[in-house]
Amino acid sequence: MASPLKSLLSSRTFVFISAFLLRAALLVYGIYQDSVSALKYTDIDYYVFTDAARAVSRHSSPYDRATYRYTPLLAWILLPTSWGGLWFHFGKALFALSDLIAGWLILRLLKRQRLEEQRALKYAAVWLLNPMVANISTRGSSEGLLCVLVMSLLWAFETKKVILSGLLLGLCVHFKIYPFIYGASMLWALETPSSKPSAATMLQVALQFINRSRFLLLLTSISTFAALNFLMYNTYGFPFLQHTFFHHLTRIDHRHNFSPYNTLLYLSSAQAANPTYANLRSSISFESLAFIPQLLLSTILIPIGLAKRDLPTTMLAQTLAFVTFNKVCTSQYFLWYLVFLPLYLPNSPLLARPSLGVTALVLWVLGQAVWLQQGYQLEFLGKSTFVPGLFAASLAFFAINCWILGIVVGDVVDKSMDSKMAASLKAGGKLASSSTTASEGGSTASVSELKARPVRGKRRGNSSIDTSSIANVHLGPRDRVLKSN
Repeated sequence: MASPLKSLLSSRTFVFISAFLLRAALLVYGIYQDSVSALKYTDIDYYVFTDAARAVSRHSSPYDRATYRYTPLLAWILLPTSWGGLWFHFGKALFALSDLIAGWLILRLLKRQRLEEQRALKYAAVWLLNPMVANISTRGSSEGLLCVLVMSLLWAFETKKVILSGLLLGLCVHFKIYPFIYGASMLWALETPSSKPSAATMLQVALQFINRSRFLLLLTSISTFAALNFLMYNTYGFPFLQHTFFHHLTRIDHRHNFSPYNTLLYLSSAQAANPTYANLRSSISFESLAFIPQLLLSTILIPIGLAKRDLPTTMLAQTLAFVTFNKVCTSQYFLWYLVFLPLYLPNSPLLARPSLGVTALVLWVLGQAVWLQQGYQLEFLGKSTFVPGLFAASLAFFAINCWILGIVVGDVVDKSMDSKMAASLKAGGKLASSSTTASEGGSTASVSELKARPVRGKRRGNSSIDTSSIANVHLGPRDRVLKSN
């Protein structure tokens, strides 16, 4: 059974057609479930998207729809959903198609890692045939579009297209804030000139860091981001800034939130609704403080420690840290780092040590299952499971993700140390080989000189060798001489 499956997964046609059919089946099933069940397959966010698109079609603002917290670009893209009928599902089909495009980009990036296509396809299938990925996109989550942008960004950077990388980075950050973390690792990964002044001043160090490539990346990304924001602000005014950016600094969403901050956010939302606690909340508000460990890891420590060693894995670690430490963490956010997983797996300890990989997978799934069981009791059965059930489940899932993050970071560091050690041994081997060759060359020259001399002197039996010059024969690199008696 394993052999035919491996053979099928080695076929590009099979993998991509299977990925397409999986999403088509889920899309059709979702339409059916929505029509017959009170429990809808379509994500609530999709109704927000389509309502905003309908508002745009009537020349209104997408922010007329309460809880629309996204760029107007998304509402513009989904305008066909306002045409009625099956066009309502246009966005789901687009997001599902985006999954396939992201998978194609993953395949290209894997082949850049010198993997043969048959092997690369097996890892790309981790994304393309992942039922969780297909389910989220066909329910109407826009993460598929974002994953295409992020994979395009990585491909552009890996192929040294710096200006295109800057344009895509600016677009990514406008579309969704979090990809700005990749700017830190990309800037750090770009080469710095090796020549360093012996007594460099701070100004010299700064000027050396801002080389042409880094300057272009900064200029194009900031310009793109600023131009898009100016266009949207000019069209929709301050509500664009408030709902697209500022809202996320103080949001207190506590529903469907795997974060350990979940219970605290619930208490904060209760305080916000009660004037008695308004001053207390403003004095101890942690919504902004929660960014400190998150940004410290994802924008400083991980990029500086890993970016020059392995950029795709660095971006995986950054995203995993950002999502794990974010004060709001939903299932859709998992796609942000799962899209990097196929690029990490080929040489990872998760596959080299199957027991480790299986343990990580089981714990990651089990952590979600325990949390969802507590969430089901809260939202569907009306039981108050915030403490200790939901809070304990959130802490457990947080710990599992931190452990997996430690595996990824430790793997990059270990590989880097192994590479340095191998390079050091190789350099030492070359030096030893050069010394040996030089020594052998010296001995050969001495023997050659001897052979070039004429043979003369007394005969000893059949020999006519003159031993008068034998004292000058060099026997090795230390210029030792053999003294005659």
